[in-house]
Amino acid sequence: MIPARSFAGKKVALFGLGGSGIATGRALVEGGAEVLAWDDNPESVARAEVEAIAVGDLRAADWSGFSSFVLSPGVPLTHPKPHWTVELARGAGVEVIGDVELFARERIAQAPAAPFVAITGTNGKSTTTALTAHILRSAGRDTQMGGNIGRAVMTLDPLAADRFYVVECSSYQIDLAPSINPTAGVLLNLTPDHLDRHGTMQHYAAIKERLVSGSDTAIIGVDDIYCTQIADRLEKAGRQVVRISKRLPLPDGYFADGTSLMEAIDGRYSRIAFLEGIGSLRGQHNAQNALAAVAACLKVGLDLGEIQSGLESFPGLAHRMEQVGRKGNVLFVNDSKATNADASAPALSSFPRIYWIAGGLPKEGGIEPLRSYFGRIAKAYLIGEAAPAFSATLGEAVPYEISGTLAAAVEHAARDAAEDAAGEAVVLLSPACASFDQFRNFEVRGDAFRAAVHAIPDIVPIGGTC
Repeated sequence: MIPARSFAGKKVALFGLGGSGIATGRALVEGGAEVLAWDDNPESVARAEVEAIAVGDLRAADWSGFSSFVLSPGVPLTHPKPHWTVELARGAGVEVIGDVELFARERIAQAPAAPFVAITGTNGKSTTTALTAHILRSAGRDTQMGGNIGRAVMTLDPLAADRFYVVECSSYQIDLAPSINPTAGVLLNLTPDHLDRHGTMQHYAAIKERLVSGSDTAIIGVDDIYCTQIADRLEKAGRQVVRISKRLPLPDGYFADGTSLMEAIDGRYSRIAFLEGIGSLRGQHNAQNALAAVAACLKVGLDLGEIQSGLESFPGLAHRMEQVGRKGNVLFVNDSKATNADASAPALSSFPRIYWIAGGLPKEGGIEPLRSYFGRIAKAYLIGEAAPAFSATLGEAVPYEISGTLAAAVEHAARDAAEDAAGEAVVLLSPACASFDQFRNFEVRGDAFRAAVHAIPDIVPIGGTC
């Protein structure tokens, strides 16, 4: 727990009492703040009372007495319209902030030298965050990881100058963190996302830009126009910018040349790390994640030997191209997090010979956007409500069966892949669908896949996850 001592003696309003909200309330109370918290869910209010957090309907509160209002990231700040608490706070001239802002203020007040890596982007945030933290830990650094992944940021171990903090930040969290100031701020990429929350792509991009604009060093992926423009603006403003690209030879910065990670200085190139043979970091998308992690770890003081060792031992994230087992020439990969076609594309692009388990509760557009990868698919095993629609899209382009259940799909795909004479075959769960027709969430679906694979006779399990 990080006590929010910057708020000692101050009155603070808090709305949103989920896991991170309760953690934030506890941090404020422990830091000496006088907190009044509320939530629209009575059960959440009851949980806060158990945690000794004072509760009361903020509609009836005297907002003139609050110094700050801490809002849960999931509650609308601007779009489609501000939450009623936001309107009350603004009407009273009370600042509206979130838990990442509390962390940023406490770091500056308590341990400004503590290395702080903050990571955002539309895609790849979680993998990059986990990879960066893994490299630091494997190099013997005292490392805390949290934010939008794993632990709520205020539940991390207390701030100390020699403790490293790696924090994944969503756009919602950045929007509530006006003074975020990482040692290394990472912006991986930008594509349209959460526009129901942010209104326009320009507003969404501007929020993401805040994280890197406040960084000592801004590490920016320049493979899309939005991020390239942000990098240009920050350089013109005199900020330190490190550009990364998963495909472009850059005159300065870091880029990927196949599985080689290259450094460019004044147009001269040298290899600084490699991904060859690292199954958890296959694919061009993971090259970008690795480049960002390498650049961030160099910024906070690691050497290249420590970084390469960490890359090689990275187990990957659960449900994101997670290698769960091998039997003979067959590799089993859990990509249950791929809940739409775009999310399945990286996995399908990473393997040449795939026995593909797909289906569930379909999303708009189905799997038509994946047609360019059909040539990699030896056979598809379709499950759930999407099976009829997916079979119609596959048509005669890809052999398929309607397996119905995940258990049946794993059994049949394992049997067929074992008979493949074309070298390594991959049984890939990458559903391109939500899970809710058969499973409570994608994690439960991925766990069921892992259990089914591990039940195969003579399977060799592949290590755990971060």
